[in-house]
Amino acid sequence: MDLLPDLWKHEYWLPPGITWKDMEQMEEYPRPRDLLFALPLALGFIALRYVFDTVVAPPLGRYVGLRNRLHMAATPSPKLESFYTKKKRQPSQSEIVSLMAQCDKTQRQIETWFRHRRNQDRPSHTKRFCEASWRFFFYLIAFLAGLRTLIDRSWFWDQRECWRGYPQQPIERAHFWYYQLELGFYFSLLLCVSVDVKRKDFKEQVIHHIATIFLLGFSYCSNYVRIGTLVMLLHDSSDFLLESAKMFNYGTGWRKTCDTLFVIFAAVFLVTRLVVFPSKIIHTTLVLSMEVFEPFTGYNFFNVLLMVLQALHVFWAVLILRMAYKFLFLGKLDKDERSDEESEPEEGEDDKGDGEEEDEEVEYFGERSKEALNLKLKILTNSCVLNNLTNHRAAVVSKMRKAQ
Repeated sequence: MDLLPDLWKHEYWLPPGITWKDMEQMEEYPRPRDLLFALPLALGFIALRYVFDTVVAPPLGRYVGLRNRLHMAATPSPKLESFYTKKKRQPSQSEIVSLMAQCDKTQRQIETWFRHRRNQDRPSHTKRFCEASWRFFFYLIAFLAGLRTLIDRSWFWDQRECWRGYPQQPIERAHFWYYQLELGFYFSLLLCVSVDVKRKDFKEQVIHHIATIFLLGFSYCSNYVRIGTLVMLLHDSSDFLLESAKMFNYGTGWRKTCDTLFVIFAAVFLVTRLVVFPSKIIHTTLVLSMEVFEPFTGYNFFNVLLMVLQALHVFWAVLILRMAYKFLFLGKLDKDERSDEESEPEEGEDDKGDGEEEDEEVEYFGERSKEALNLKLKILTNSCVLNNLTNHRAAVVSKMRKAQ
C-alpha cells in the first residue's frame, strides 16, 4: 500500500461530501505543497537572526544597560574536570566522597568547585538578551501585521463566520503570508532549540513548537485558515509582552519597567489563554463548526491539538500565578517562573530547589544572611559593652569600699 496517497485522502482532511477536486474549483485555495515554502523561510529566519544578534542586539543591549555577570572560575583540576565532562555535572554524596579521596579536597571544596564550574557554562546575559529581543521584534511585528489584516474581517468579530461556506473559502494573499511567516518562524525555533538557552520548561517549549507546527500545517491544508489566523493573533498578543519584560530584566535600572510589563503580560496571558482561547476558539471549532459539517478525521485531530495547547496554557498559567503571588504578597519579582528560569542542561532537578543556582538568588540570600549576621553582631556587641560597663562599675565600687 502506498502510504503517501492514503495520507492525502480527502476523507482525512475535508468534511464529508467535499473532495480535492471541489477545492480546485477555486482560484486561490490552500494547497498542501505550499507548506514546503516554510522550510527556506526557516533558514532565512536563522540567517536574519544571526544578523540581528550581531548588528541590532548589541546597541540595544547597551541602551538598556546590559551587564554580564562575572562568574568565579573553577580552579584547574584535571580529575574533577574529567568527572564533570564525562559523567555528571552534579555529583551525588557518595561520588563526592570518592572524589575527596582522589583529589585530596574537602567536601565543601568539591561542592564549591562544581558550583563554579556549572556557573561557567551558564549562558551569559548577552545571549539571553539577544534571544529575548529577537523574539520580541518578531512577535510584535507579527501581532501588528496580523491585527491589521484581521480587524476588518467578519470572522474577527463573529466566529460563526469562520464556517460560512467552509471549506470552499478562498485564501487571501495577506493571510497566506501570515501563515507562511509564522510557520517558518516556529520551524526556525525548533531547529535552534539545541543552541538556545535551555530553560526550566524546555520540554514544554519543544512540545509547544511541535504542536504549533502541526496545528498550522494541518489547519492550512484543511482550510481552517480563518480560525488559524485568530489562534496565531491570540498567542502573539501576549508573547511580545513577555519578551519585552525579559529584555528589561537583563538591563540595569529598569526594575519598575520590567515589573510593570510582567504584570501587563500576566493579565493579558491569563485573559487570552484561559478565557478567550477556550470560550471563543475551542468552542468555535468544537461546537459551532458542527452547525455546518459533520465530524471527520481532521476535525478530531485539529481539536486534539488545540487541547494540547490549552494544557500548556494551564501549565504556564500556574507558573505565572506563582510569580504574581510573589510580586503582590512578598513585594519582590525575583525571576520569570514561566520560561526564563535557566536550569542545568542535563540534571535539571538534581540541583537544589528547582535545579537552580542563580547568582541573583545567591546574592539575594547572601545579603539577607549578612543583614541577619550584622544584627546579631550588633546585639552581641551591645551586650558585651553593657557587661563590660557593669563589671567595670562593680570593680570600681569594690575598690572604693576597700579603700574606705
